[in-house]
Amino acid sequence: MTNDTSALLSAESLAGAAYIVAALLFIFSLAGLSKHETARSGVAYGIAGMSIALLSTAWLALQNAFTNSQAALGIALLLSAVTIGGTIGIRRARVVQMTGMPELIALLHSFVGLAAVLVAWNGHLEDPSLPGALKDIHHAEVFIGVFIGAVTFTGSIIAYLKLSARIQSKPLVLPGKNFLNLGALSTFVGLTVWYVLDPQLWMLVTVTAVALALGWHLVASIGGGDMPVVVSMLNSYSGWAAAAAGFLLNNDLLIVTGALVGSSGAYLSYIMCKAMNRSFISVIAGGFGITASAFKADLNLGEHREISTEDTAELLRNASSVVITPGYGMAVAQAQHHVADLTRKLRERDVDVRFGIHPVAGRLPGHMNVLLAEAKVPYDIVLEMDEINDELSETEVVLVIGANDTVNPAAAEDPGSPLAGMPVLRVWEAGNVVIFKRSMASGYAGVPNPLFFRDNSQMLFGDAKERMEEILQRI
Repeated sequence: MTNDTSALLSAESLAGAAYIVAALLFIFSLAGLSKHETARSGVAYGIAGMSIALLSTAWLALQNAFTNSQAALGIALLLSAVTIGGTIGIRRARVVQMTGMPELIALLHSFVGLAAVLVAWNGHLEDPSLPGALKDIHHAEVFIGVFIGAVTFTGSIIAYLKLSARIQSKPLVLPGKNFLNLGALSTFVGLTVWYVLDPQLWMLVTVTAVALALGWHLVASIGGGDMPVVVSMLNSYSGWAAAAAGFLLNNDLLIVTGALVGSSGAYLSYIMCKAMNRSFISVIAGGFGITASAFKADLNLGEHREISTEDTAELLRNASSVVITPGYGMAVAQAQHHVADLTRKLRERDVDVRFGIHPVAGRLPGHMNVLLAEAKVPYDIVLEMDEINDELSETEVVLVIGANDTVNPAAAEDPGSPLAGMPVLRVWEAGNVVIFKRSMASGYAGVPNPLFFRDNSQMLFGDAKERMEEILQRI
């Protein structure tokens, strides 16, 4: 064994050990992110794990370059890609607002899917000389990697376009859409068997096109009300795409990391579907089995009432209990710090203030929790929907700040509503409801909200941050 070969084997052993440490840090990261109190340490574990993974991979590539002159170009490309990608990533992370996080995450998922497609295509173009069953397994990995990656890529692009309001959020309902999805899956299964037996380039081209179309159709067929679940689902898809790339690259860390992301994303999607009374299979299958709703959006729901900031402040001063239900509108107005200030002032006056958080408030799982934690709202008064719902009927005042679909009575009372069956915060049961909104427009799901016209509801129009400032001055 030459010195160069011995050095390379030693480098691979050390890199393998580093990958194990990185994988453990990723597991600690997921565990930390499961609670508010440990979320910061969870993020730190994740950063440390990814740093170790990147440095180990770069170091191993350098060792390859020292022993193989042809690898020098590869290491140069690797360092260039890391530098360019890291610069763009830091720039975007510094300028993105919390309101832009859902669409940014969806866009990042698309990059993972595209990377998986490119890795799989490379696995076909540089088909290794493997014996018997190993070669068949490699071909299956290539085909499955292309399929998962392509579905993730176009699905994430459509999610990004919907979340950023570049296209309509309402679901696309094509004639025979369920048969189109089933046909695409059947085509994939049949071509996979054929490709394993006799790999041909045209099959790879075909499955790439089919998967790209399926990813587009799956997400386009899901309505805006279910988009938080879609983001979580795409997170899962991106994990499995990364795991598929790991098999092709023979990279254990990529396999482990992809499996962690894929399984945790799938479980989160399942939990969210249960919270929304949605069928998990239906959502991940692009609304399988769901037909167009006969609900009419132009119903005459009556006249709304308005309230001033002065009257709102008076209502809060005289209240003994207040529940605040934030939504995406609070994030857009960046009003979380003013909401936190109002909370502190009211608690100083011995008012019982709590927050009611719907599982899909905002457009990203945990969106509102992050905003409230950023504003240093105490964790113990931030309650989930199931913890607060039964107590809303005994609450004097509810402030609905930018929420819409998650407080819509139609979900509980109108079987014909597109939101029918979705558990919501029953804020209409409170003594008084003050709704902070810019206009009477429908929510992201495009469904009118009868709450705006209830006898105990009043609208406070304008920017939530500005209205909060005015209320704080009067308390």
